[in-house]
Amino acid sequence: MDNEKEKKTGRPEKFVEFVTGLCQRDKGAAAALRRADNPATEYQSWEYLAGFNIDLENRFERVPYATIAAAISRAKAERNGSAGIGKAIAFCYDDKSASEQAKARLRRLLACDSVEEACRILRPLFSLIDSKAAVTLDYAKLLDQLLWFHRDSNRVKTAWATDFYRHAAKAENEEVEA
Repeated sequence: MDNEKEKKTGRPEKFVEFVTGLCQRDKGAAAALRRADNPATEYQSWEYLAGFNIDLENRFERVPYATIAAAISRAKAERNGSAGIGKAIAFCYDDKSASEQAKARLRRLLACDSVEEACRILRPLFSLIDSKAAVTLDYAKLLDQLLWFHRDSNRVKTAWATDFYRHAAKAENEEVEA
């Protein structure tokens, strides 16, 4: 039982380590992984995904892994970060989670009905986060959430919203105490 739990919690972290290491060692692999989240060029990354024993025929597994691999490769991430997707979206704007643009982006992500749609919506968010936010995403946690999305999307969406709005409450508390 413990071994089973370790497998479930450890695989996303191991995948992030695998991808970051691979991208640092092999420029060709990094280029292929950058194209992993585009349905037209995703096949170029299958060699590397299959090398990590990803079931390429299972879209609920393949699409989240491909999306995260592309995000890591594009960001040239050297390690896994600690910011959830909600916090990262908020940190793209000066007003953090009080920003209407940030709220609109979060609402669009929360409106997703499938893991494929969520991954498609995340793609431009990754670019925004890489260019504007001073945080590094927790890719392993996000991968785990995407893998669970088709089983319990409400739980995943609740976690994203909590992560986003938690920082608004902290900011208000800090202002009141000052």
